[in-house]
Amino acid sequence: MAMGRGSRNAALLLSILLIACSPLNSLAATHVVGDSQGWGFSMSYANWANGKSFAPGDTLVFNYQAGLHNVVPVNAAGYRSCKASGSASKAATTGDDKFTLKKGANYFICSIPGHCEAGMKIQVIAN
Repeated sequence: MAMGRGSRNAALLLSILLIACSPLNSLAATHVVGDSQGWGFSMSYANWANGKSFAPGDTLVFNYQAGLHNVVPVNAAGYRSCKASGSASKAATTGDDKFTLKKGANYFICSIPGHCEAGMKIQVIAN
C-alpha cells in the first residue's frame, strides 16, 4: 500500500517535533578540567575556564591520581573560604570524577588540607 503525500508530511512533521523536543543533554559537551594536565597543582583553573563556554547539562571531568586529591562541589562561600563544611561527604575520590553542570555558578574544590588554598578550586558559570 503506497503512502500518500499527507501521510509522508505528517510523518516528517512528527519526526521534526520529536527531534525538537528531545532533551538538550544529547547536545551537552564534556570538558576535561585542566585538559591534559588534569586536576592538580599544575595550573590556574580560573585561567583554564576563562574564555570557555559552559552550558547547563555539560559535564566536567576531573582527572587526577586517586588518593592524592578529591573533588567536592561547594557553594560560593565554600569556594571563597576553601571549606567543604557539610559537603565533605560528597567528595568524589575516583580520579575520574564527573559532574553535570547546573544553570548558573558551579563551584568545586579539593578538600585535602592546603590544596584548595594552593589553587585547586574552580568556578564555572553555565549559561
